[in-house]
Amino acid sequence: MKVDTKSKKVNKAWLNDHVNDPWVKLAQREGFRARAAYKLKEIDETLRLVKPGQTVVDLGSAPGAWSQYLRRRLSPQGAAVGELNGTIVAMDILEMAPIEGVSFIQGDFREESTLDALHQALGSKASGGQLDLVVSDMAPNLSGIEGVDAARISHLVELAVDFARQHLKAEGALVAKVFHGSGYSELVQLFRTHFKVVKPIKPKASRDKSSETFLVGLGLKRQ
Repeated sequence: MKVDTKSKKVNKAWLNDHVNDPWVKLAQREGFRARAAYKLKEIDETLRLVKPGQTVVDLGSAPGAWSQYLRRRLSPQGAAVGELNGTIVAMDILEMAPIEGVSFIQGDFREESTLDALHQALGSKASGGQLDLVVSDMAPNLSGIEGVDAARISHLVELAVDFARQHLKAEGALVAKVFHGSGYSELVQLFRTHFKVVKPIKPKASRDKSSETFLVGLGLKRQ
């Protein structure tokens, strides 16, 4: 049997980098499920997005680090458990372990049944234009084929923008993960078409080698 030694070396190098990553170590110490929590933390601290009493939807939430961060921010004491001043609904096609105070819906938000579950979780806030914040850390499985991957990435961002347009308050905000490369400028233009203010942010917790960045849209342009 042949062994792909190059692949093994890459995997070993990635694992070594991951284990020694300061953000990974910090996440473990502070009880976050992934280093991604610090990406949202920096975005929030830069733009002051998360406020007490808000209603927030976390798209592509698994494994739950962003929902954990939101839960602590909406806690009067900044705690992972206990009182919560706000509403958080997390959605993903993958399973996610429970987080106290966070309603989780497993499903595809493009499907009617998933949206019905969202409306049920939001209760009286389910009508259009009632969300304060939508955050999306969604990313497709990458094939390594640039054109195909760019199309998959753009599609998910377009879905997040469409979801935000239908559910955000006029002064609401959307945070979405994007990638520099083919299609990036078109996604920036998409945000500018639908939001009054657009801010690209590359958090320190994003890996230097990654083309990952985040677009933040503030205030909907009603059309």
